[in-house]
Amino acid sequence: MSITIYRGRIWTGAADDAWAEAFSVEDGKILATGTFEEVSATAGEHQEVIEIKEGIVLPGLIDGHLHLNLGGTQLAFELPLDPNDDADTIIAKVADWTKRLEPGEWVIGGIIGSGTLPSLNNVEFLAKLDEASAGHPVLLRDDTMHNRQVNSAALSAMGVGADTADPAGGTFVRDEQGRLTGALWELAGSVAEGAAAASHRDPQGRQRQALQTALDRLGSLGITSVQDAATMLPHYEGLKALEDSGDLRMRVITSMPIRPFLEAGATGEELFAEGMKFDSTHVKPRFAKFVLDGVPTTLTTALLQPYKCVHGNHDPNFRGELYWTLDELVAALRRCAELGLGAKLHATGDASVRQALDAAEIVRRDANGGPAMQIAHMSFISPEDLGRFAALNVAADACPFMWFPSPLTDGVGEFVADETMANIWPFKDLLATGAVIAGGSDWPVGLPVLNPWLGIEGMVTRKAAVEDGDDRSVNAAQAITLPQALAAFSRESAKALGIASETGTIEPGKSADFIAIDRNIFEIPIEDVHNTQVVTRWLAGVES
Repeated sequence: MSITIYRGRIWTGAADDAWAEAFSVEDGKILATGTFEEVSATAGEHQEVIEIKEGIVLPGLIDGHLHLNLGGTQLAFELPLDPNDDADTIIAKVADWTKRLEPGEWVIGGIIGSGTLPSLNNVEFLAKLDEASAGHPVLLRDDTMHNRQVNSAALSAMGVGADTADPAGGTFVRDEQGRLTGALWELAGSVAEGAAAASHRDPQGRQRQALQTALDRLGSLGITSVQDAATMLPHYEGLKALEDSGDLRMRVITSMPIRPFLEAGATGEELFAEGMKFDSTHVKPRFAKFVLDGVPTTLTTALLQPYKCVHGNHDPNFRGELYWTLDELVAALRRCAELGLGAKLHATGDASVRQALDAAEIVRRDANGGPAMQIAHMSFISPEDLGRFAALNVAADACPFMWFPSPLTDGVGEFVADETMANIWPFKDLLATGAVIAGGSDWPVGLPVLNPWLGIEGMVTRKAAVEDGDDRSVNAAQAITLPQALAAFSRESAKALGIASETGTIEPGKSADFIAIDRNIFEIPIEDVHNTQVVTRWLAGVES
């Protein structure tokens, strides 16, 4: 079999300043890197040379945190809302969307911005939503994906009435007179999701189309590996169908919820046992998903400093809540280590981050060292805890899209103390300690935009895209370099996902996962990086 040599300007990602002139590929693996003469000499007589004359070549990008099913379903089937939409705009879009639906079909969509969500939490908006939906059940998600807004028809389909008790871990929100407003917080949303899912015709076909749509979009952006942040059993079945048909052109590392989640279905040991049966060439059931706290906009993030007194609680010492005790968390992490599963821990507050690190410190003393661990989101980290990530071998799972100046960031700032907000996402300080920072999008959470180049640019500028017209920066002192940001979406994510021996850099012995882009992003203004276009993508040496 002939060896293919790729020649051009190649950032291998092996180090922040690692460049090569060429590399060779055989049977989907990288054989050699270096100058063209060096690589050609090792390839022998049977070689094909592909010259990439424009732009540069990079390792395939890795999105270390996203939701394939939610994102793909949103793209393929759902009502798109902009987080800047106000109540009247949402009502108008719902009314227009119903025109395309068959009788009884649900209006499902999002996202509602965190700044808008509180204004919808009243019976007046519920009445408008009922009228606009013309009898169709409505399920709308917010930008954190932890909360939902439904109408009366949806509440009826859920079996929720005036006297229905709140589910464990969730709230059917009521006003001061005890009337349901249609707002659903945390696990109350899973009741709505279950009712909506039960209404779908051909759920298997829908699942497969959603996943295919998501994977196609990701591939077009240069992404070759992902970590799905909450993989339920139907998602595995959809991925297997794509794998069996040869249509799964993505490495998917999965994360299985250990407790009841925002989507209905089996969790914990039942899901682990079934999910691990789907291990295949491209699907890797490798992590358990933990949720240690909620989100700031519903006061469920666990903080070290009190929330601002602009909330219904009005307790000047209120700091949110932790969903796990330390003993529970340690026991669950030890069980993950026994099963050979890593742990992906959602922790949005500095108190929940500390709890995760405290648990890591305990399990790292075990004979087996405990499981691989990632702390996801970790928007707020106490300065005292920064050095513990590297010391305890815990990866920081960062989603830079979530702190751009945006309705989500503004909404969080309404509740979280200014001092805490001022220290959000301390990437520079984390890197200085030797911590692994993995880049991800958390798509479709936060912004309804899937663009890894926007995340890479934002880690350097600490701003949104220039054309957004918002020139504010977010904790600009924590800006990092472009090579560091690229590494977060390639080399460092591979480390966090446990696949660094397979991919993440262009080095001998690794899978030939790489991309050609249309510009040299190292030589253009950083504010233009988000406009980068992927010309060609290769997974295991196969162009796709």
